[in-house]
Amino acid sequence: MAAFSGSRFKEFVKKYGKVALGVHFSVSAASITGLYVAIKNNVDVESMFDKLHLPGFSKDQKNPNPSTQSPVPDGFLTDEQKPTVVVVEEKPRNRTAELAASTGGALALAVLCNKALFPVRVPITVALTPPVARFLARRKIIKNRV
Repeated sequence: MAAFSGSRFKEFVKKYGKVALGVHFSVSAASITGLYVAIKNNVDVESMFDKLHLPGFSKDQKNPNPSTQSPVPDGFLTDEQKPTVVVVEEKPRNRTAELAASTGGALALAVLCNKALFPVRVPITVALTPPVARFLARRKIIKNRV
């Protein structure tokens, strides 16, 4: 995006102005809507990161200090000394749902995620604006020919 800075950006805004603004708001609205629907349907972002094998987000990290049984001097345990093992199945956490509940709702979380996706939305806006402007000019919805 460094190539699209300074005077080139000013030319882009001067050439497409209101069309670029409308395209950007439309992309933002589509982004917020998609994020809202995903959050309301309890999409677990952490598990999606695991499926995509993104580093640093994996739940399958090893425990660095596993607990070990202290050795018995003779190697044998009596019935009273044998430890009892209780297996508790832990329900997987959906941290996206927890965050949506704690931040005041799915819409607020969708807007925050949309803000974080700004660097993705700008190139989409830049790529979509010229074809949309040509379409609107052909239909005589905007006056100037682009």
